[in-house]
Amino acid sequence: MLRRRNSRLNELLCLVALTLCGFTFAAAQQPTCNLRLDQLPDTPELHGFQMGMTSEEVKAKVPPIRLGRADQFGVLKTTINPSFDPRFDQAAFAGVRTISLDFLDGRLITLWIGYDDTFKWQAVNDFIDGIGKSLKLPAAWTPKRDGKQLTCDGFSVFVSAIARSPGIRITDEAAQGTITARREEAAAAAEAAELTVIGDKRTKFYYPSDCDVLRSVAESNRVTFKDKEEAEKVGYKLAKDCQ
Repeated sequence: MLRRRNSRLNELLCLVALTLCGFTFAAAQQPTCNLRLDQLPDTPELHGFQMGMTSEEVKAKVPPIRLGRADQFGVLKTTINPSFDPRFDQAAFAGVRTISLDFLDGRLITLWIGYDDTFKWQAVNDFIDGIGKSLKLPAAWTPKRDGKQLTCDGFSVFVSAIARSPGIRITDEAAQGTITARREEAAAAAEAAELTVIGDKRTKFYYPSDCDVLRSVAESNRVTFKDKEEAEKVGYKLAKDCQ
């Protein structure tokens, strides 16, 4: 009886081991994308837009495009609609409905192109096969939401159907990380500023940094505390007008 149980246990262990080996082998065989952004070729499907090009280069290529000012994080976004905007060369943008461009510090970091129903590849899988060959991308696409994504060295490519026609988005993930870091740093600074309190050395009152009455305190009488606890520890009290 004991031998039979041991035999069954050994069989179960062998089955588990074989299953794990299968998963390991499958993972090892999973294709990866080691391409870098600077290795993407210039293809007709992208209409001359290349990741990393400057806003000045984009403006020189497409004069009607309007570029505003970057925000506090260095991000600038714009969108053009060549299919129904007469200012754009319709022949140069044949098959294109909309193009969105994001810049960081004056360089293109996100390119999104939405094609119309005259574009040569309408089905998502056909588009992936065609654009994959044009951009020399490996067949390592994975499902994401209503489309498929390919993650490479520092950037990603996402394809989905928009208004029943394909769209492609190329994103510089490293640049996105920079934006996230800048936003987090700004949020932390804002939070720290909210905690900071200003004391009046003459009256021994302290004022939260967002209290309007603080403007009446002369600069020469001001002392900064990291928070109200630090101010109260040395004898300062919260100003009544800030309560």
